[in-house]
Amino acid sequence: MALVAMILSATGCKEETHLGVTENIDPEVTPTMMTRDVETLISDSGITRYRIVSPLWLVYDEAKVARWRFPNTLHLEKFDDLLRVVATVDCDSATYYKSRQLWQLDGNVRIENALKEKFLTNQLYWDQRSHKVYSDSFIHIEKPDRTLEGYGFTADERMTSYTIRSVSGIFPAKDLTPEGKQNP
Repeated sequence: MALVAMILSATGCKEETHLGVTENIDPEVTPTMMTRDVETLISDSGITRYRIVSPLWLVYDEAKVARWRFPNTLHLEKFDDLLRVVATVDCDSATYYKSRQLWQLDGNVRIENALKEKFLTNQLYWDQRSHKVYSDSFIHIEKPDRTLEGYGFTADERMTSYTIRSVSGIFPAKDLTPEGKQNP
């Protein structure tokens, strides 16, 4: 009986240990939400406009600059009103800055627009407020009849009207006149 009393008193004197889950968390590096194997639809005015697919989605809502991070690839599809895919975006990683409504796409950025033109670059920004896409990086554009390259460009968000800085191009020989000028 004395042995049982000693065991009970020894176990009753244990100090409880609580793990401080919310202590010392840096909101700049610790996400408020982490989702794996993401496939989500985004709508505007009740119409589905985009589909995002990514293996990892990190949300930093408590950071000084609230943002979403897609560190391990991002695939985005843009739909028309009949839910047909009209454009695609793929990249190695992406960040969405919520308050600025700005997307930053990094690493092997590949875009195909509604005209089936392909855009390849290492970094690209999409400003949803101004409806502009831009980059200061090298850009390679494959059109059905020619290839354009340059350093830096600006485009509308549909990527159908764009300006390339420091441009060069590869044009079919039939498009050139003997004087080296392009035919209209």
